[in-house]
Amino acid sequence: MSFKESSSQFQMIDVSLIEADRAPARQHIDEASLKGLANSIQQKGLIHPLVVLPANAAGRHTLIVGERRWRAAVLAGEKTVPALIRQCEPGEALEIQVFENLGLGMRAALEPRDMANAIQTIADRFATRDAAAEHFGRNASWLNQATAAAKLSAEVTALLDAGKISSAGAAVQLEKLAQKNEVKAKSLIGQIEEMPEGKKLSRKAVDSALSAEGGRRKKQEEAPAPAPSAAVATAASAGGAEPLPPWEDAPAAPSRRRVNRHKVERVAEILGMADSDEEEILVQLIDAFLALKGEATSSF
Repeated sequence: MSFKESSSQFQMIDVSLIEADRAPARQHIDEASLKGLANSIQQKGLIHPLVVLPANAAGRHTLIVGERRWRAAVLAGEKTVPALIRQCEPGEALEIQVFENLGLGMRAALEPRDMANAIQTIADRFATRDAAAEHFGRNASWLNQATAAAKLSAEVTALLDAGKISSAGAAVQLEKLAQKNEVKAKSLIGQIEEMPEGKKLSRKAVDSALSAEGGRRKKQEEAPAPAPSAAVATAASAGGAEPLPPWEDAPAAPSRRRVNRHKVERVAEILGMADSDEEEILVQLIDAFLALKGEATSSF
């Protein structure tokens, strides 16, 4: 009987009576993400049931869908897991696994601001940020990053709602710029408000402004800025090159070598971060490395 034609039976099944498919579509399971899922299961149990074949002569069920959930449940110390028992044709399990992972419309990820607001609401139930972060199995720096989009100013929120900022990530970066240089951020916000219809502030434009601000601060800390020469003053008063509008991607100033963006996004996904901010990712990786080495991060 094919999977589509078979009926389903819900049952709580002993984890020891479940075995993996011998040739699953997923050949590699990331250990870090598995631990994160195990923490979720420890907190709330297995939310989505597994799908398994009817028991064989030995009373064991073979997985059709949900090997990561099953392995994480075992890691979390669960004794039984919810499962739907379904029949399928020989060789059909691989197709079901592929179609489940292709069917992204069945379970769309929350919009970043919705996720940030939800996490913030949960965090507000705890006395401290550390306690809230521990509830999620993460550290306080992860919680701060995960809830950043829930703390946007009224001005930035209005621009994001009006579609003049490309993403929640760009809005968060704009707030970071405001913390470092409020005058520059206010000026940029004013330019955004004057943008032509249909134009949006890009994440790259905000990143460039942040990078420039960081470089300026570093130079100020390293050495006093020299007084401008008469020639420079004259050029400034005469007006230099016309600055690009914030919706155009200005060429970034020479800086340290950038990491491949796809790698950054992959690391952010593994760490369970809502946004792939390189600085926050570095903080997370340093904390994880020190924890691995048995070092206390609080002393640094």
